[in-house]
Amino acid sequence: MKIPTLITVISILAGSNGALVADPVPTAAEFYPSPWSAGGPDGWDDAYKRAHEFVSKLTLLEKVNLTTGTGNQADLCTGNTGSIPRLGFRKLCLQDGPVGVRYTDLNSVFPAGINAAATWSRSLIRKRGEALGAEFRDKGIDVLLGPVVGPLGRDPAGGRNFEAFGPDPYLAGVAVAQTVEGTQSAGVIASVKHFILNEQEHFRGGISSNIDDKTMHELYLWPFADAIRAGVGSVMCSYNKINNTYACENSYVLNRLLKDELGFQGFVVSDWGAQHSGALSALAGLDMTMPGDGVRNTTYGSHWGGGLTEAVLALTVSQFRMDDMAVRIMAAFYKVGRDTKQVDINYSSWTNETVGPQYWHSKTGNTTVNQHVNVQGDHAGLIREIGAKSVVLLKNSGNVLPLSKPASIAVIGEDAQDNPRGPNACVDRICDEATLAMGWGSATAEFPYLVSPASALEKQARTDGTIFTNVQSNWDLSTAQAAASDSSIAIVFANANSGEGYQSLDGNFGDRKNLTLWNGGDELIDAVASINRNTIVVIHSVGPVLIDHIKAHPNITAILWAGLPGQESGNSLTDVLYGKVNPSGKTPFTWGKEAKDWGIATLVNSSKPEPQQDFVEGSFIDYRYFDREGIEPSFEFGFGLSYTNFSYANLTIEKQDVEPYEPSSGLTVAGPTFGGIDFDPVSALEPDGFEKVPGMIYPWINSTDFPYDNGSPDFPYAAHNRSAQPILAAGGAPGGNPQLYKVIYIITVSITNSGKVTGTDIPQLYISLGGPTEPKMVLRGFDEVELQAGKMKTVSFNLTYRDVSNWDTEAQDWKVTSYAKTAYIGASSRDLRLHANLE
Repeated sequence: MKIPTLITVISILAGSNGALVADPVPTAAEFYPSPWSAGGPDGWDDAYKRAHEFVSKLTLLEKVNLTTGTGNQADLCTGNTGSIPRLGFRKLCLQDGPVGVRYTDLNSVFPAGINAAATWSRSLIRKRGEALGAEFRDKGIDVLLGPVVGPLGRDPAGGRNFEAFGPDPYLAGVAVAQTVEGTQSAGVIASVKHFILNEQEHFRGGISSNIDDKTMHELYLWPFADAIRAGVGSVMCSYNKINNTYACENSYVLNRLLKDELGFQGFVVSDWGAQHSGALSALAGLDMTMPGDGVRNTTYGSHWGGGLTEAVLALTVSQFRMDDMAVRIMAAFYKVGRDTKQVDINYSSWTNETVGPQYWHSKTGNTTVNQHVNVQGDHAGLIREIGAKSVVLLKNSGNVLPLSKPASIAVIGEDAQDNPRGPNACVDRICDEATLAMGWGSATAEFPYLVSPASALEKQARTDGTIFTNVQSNWDLSTAQAAASDSSIAIVFANANSGEGYQSLDGNFGDRKNLTLWNGGDELIDAVASINRNTIVVIHSVGPVLIDHIKAHPNITAILWAGLPGQESGNSLTDVLYGKVNPSGKTPFTWGKEAKDWGIATLVNSSKPEPQQDFVEGSFIDYRYFDREGIEPSFEFGFGLSYTNFSYANLTIEKQDVEPYEPSSGLTVAGPTFGGIDFDPVSALEPDGFEKVPGMIYPWINSTDFPYDNGSPDFPYAAHNRSAQPILAAGGAPGGNPQLYKVIYIITVSITNSGKVTGTDIPQLYISLGGPTEPKMVLRGFDEVELQAGKMKTVSFNLTYRDVSNWDTEAQDWKVTSYAKTAYIGASSRDLRLHANLE
């Protein structure tokens, strides 16, 4: 049988420099039926056994209740499902977000995903996930809406890039897997998002991200595979279209890629309002809709609820599909131990008052809604450590850093300051006032406190007896220059912000309108550097900014990127500036000299609300594009200085004696059902005397007279095929074919700290896959190596079949090509110290 590829009505042609040229009218292929869950290792089998037992007891209405959100602000959490009172099963609570519990108090605010990536530390990233999971668990939350690997970071100006782990799929994959494992070990379901290709905020609700099969697999799908292999319980589908079909009803993306090829065993939940159909989205692989309401001109105010009940009664949605939706949700629930770790929901997303309406939308059910449970634990120390170890030292002329009791310092700039209105003054942080420690949008949380750089540096100055001057304005250049002229060290702060595209900030509609510093930052830096010959620049930003002129300025002796470090911002930075922490951060993205250097432009103007965006660059984003085009960056991917030096030697490559890769084969079991369904519509009517909460979505039907439209062209016959299905060659287990992860090479290298102080190095492994249209090299390994001065350690990298393969569109599988392959070890993507061929 010929398997359809990702795009059926699209021409993909090789253009100049290997770029892809897309036909203007792409159409996504279809793939049915939606794969039924099968369990698997690492706790899935046991979770499925328990889920089968539970779902077998449910009525149709109870199954629908599990899958349908009860409405925006209908209950305490950001997202709430219905409950099953008959079995003592409460509603499921879903809550943002990636840096802390949103819409509550007495929680922590962690460094952003982009900072976690900048540590290149598996252990710290996992600890961050564990701490986040613990705080969500102790607030009574079942599903943490994060981590993020979509957007990946195709566009350096993309508004939500900071939520994720950078534009390299390998680094993002490692980070998301560690985060998932950490979060779920705390007893909370992680929901990795946004699946997939939601790479900009402009037009996100209708833009069609048009992509070829090879790029999808080798770039954007890669980190999601790692999340699934790590056992993630939920995946959130995105707002955008993929090849002109909405993500949340794209049967090829959800059914084939996610559930079949990658073997995803959990449930797919829609982004809020990203569902655009009823039965069709269920057949295409959506398992839960959020928030559940907001659908106009429909009988139930929802695509599901009573509408899904009707669809099952009409046989438009088969029982095996309905059961699979419920089983997937419950399997994720049991896999992370929610049945033993669940506590009562003890907060309200919609009010900070202790007493208020439980059902905020209808302002009913007055009760104690906020118990003000402190879930911060001892997480401040971890947040401080991650903040410090994510600082990237970009320049350090004459070893001006670390500081040691300087006679005087001037701290200059708004970005160093406390906000006089408080750190949470701006709703969802939609402002750029004072120091920047968090982007804006749904990926926010309320700061319990925010240590500003100015306050932390002033405290250090008092301890050292250093004269301290603080200039709080970006615009009073004469005062800034006067302070700089009177100080031995001038530390200038500037930032660049972005966020989610539901609101614009200074003309930045989520996505940044340019890559320059905000609020006159460039002018402030230039004014200070023109006066003080020992100027240090600190940048808090969501991603790269254009700073080559700052790098080249002779009076600017040090540059540090501190990203979005969370609540301990000032302390983390001070630890690095004064050498309490030797910087080990590496930039998780490339810094270009001009905006055109990335070869990508945000689509901001369109005559249509649903424009086409062709990913014609293929896999050539960030450093891959810079390498192909021979563009010299300001700072390359993986770059970061230390207060010590490291040398590399003794590269060895040992090929492992493993059996050749074998594609998966065979058949699945037939689509199972669990329990029965009463197909008498009378059984699905609202019971007499039930008092509804106004505005809440329920599973009951309004009438026994509803359209029986099974067989409509909108509902493909193949979606109802519950016979055993062929296992895809690249599939067979969570994350894909298990043989993809067999180690075929072990690469070792000796790292020596050749400097005078203890430090941590991040050796990086890059592989050239050899093909003429492939990137020059791609990241395939890294490690975190702490060494005392003069000490040496041998580091090993395991290289898997997947790591040295390319996606073969004809075979629909991963293949090692015949081209010669080379391994490089270095300190960054352009500082490559050693290399050897893979034999």
